[in-house]
Amino acid sequence: MARKGILEPRISTLGGGAERKPTAAESRMMPRGAVGALQSSLSKLQENAVQEIEPDLIDDAGFEDRLGLDPEAQGQLKESLQTYGQQVPVLLRPHPTQNGRFEIVYGRRRLGALRELGMKVKAMVRQLDDHALVMAQGQENTSRQDLSFIEKASFAAQLQDSNYDRQTIAAALSIDLPMVSRMLKVGTAFSLPFLRQIGSAPGIGRDRWMALAKILQDEAANTRAEEAMRAPGFDALDSDARFDAVYGATQRKTTVAKPPAPRPRSLRAHDGTALAEIRSTARGLTLTVPSKTADGFDRWLDARAEEIIQDLHDRWQSTRSED
Repeated sequence: MARKGILEPRISTLGGGAERKPTAAESRMMPRGAVGALQSSLSKLQENAVQEIEPDLIDDAGFEDRLGLDPEAQGQLKESLQTYGQQVPVLLRPHPTQNGRFEIVYGRRRLGALRELGMKVKAMVRQLDDHALVMAQGQENTSRQDLSFIEKASFAAQLQDSNYDRQTIAAALSIDLPMVSRMLKVGTAFSLPFLRQIGSAPGIGRDRWMALAKILQDEAANTRAEEAMRAPGFDALDSDARFDAVYGATQRKTTVAKPPAPRPRSLRAHDGTALAEIRSTARGLTLTVPSKTADGFDRWLDARAEEIIQDLHDRWQSTRSED
């Protein structure tokens, strides 16, 4: 019923209650008597009449409620319009600044298809201010079964960015205030360009969008998501698959290639016999005396290791003092 109230030519309150009485100034401007009644009747007939309008005279207005178009669905719509004609009119309003032009309130997919087909647009034209336009567009969205969660959440976020209060957002989408809060938490977490690349993602619900928003707070995850969206073949995926590709990319940890382990250096006797191996790493210095070829040298060194290391340390200290 709320949607019907928006489309009434009369002025009504936001909640759909009693009609607002015209102000004194508005009353003075209204035609009176038989002429006034005739003009009023003609105005109502014009608003309820379906007109045929050239698509080139129609500009965009309102907020972005579709995150990309499904080429297959749009193709089917064009085929249907070409075969059966336009059965359901779109809603327009007169352009606020350009006489003879109009702005679309809802029916953007039909308008786009008709424009491509070169067909005139069947439309109803209503005198709507910006607030009434938002309400009409929002309530039309609510009545559509195919609008996804993220499209509704993005629509709510756009309204908030344009300084509409939460009561208006709730009324436009026919939801309660707690649901407005939940939608805004998701809708404000993503930029419109990002959402346009993902698309409507009809199979993805609130929980997964919230999980992605949380992950993307990490700069490295954000970078991986951007790389996934630039990958060859990304645009060819359907919308749900694009979400999955981005979400999957954010889960992968960036692996830093480890530098190759340093090779050990062989320590040899005067005759060239290998006595030990020494390896220097970031963790320290390692000396290895292989037992198989040591002929007892490993045990001798082990027994005198403290004495030998102390002697070497003293020699090092002496060298430092000389420097």
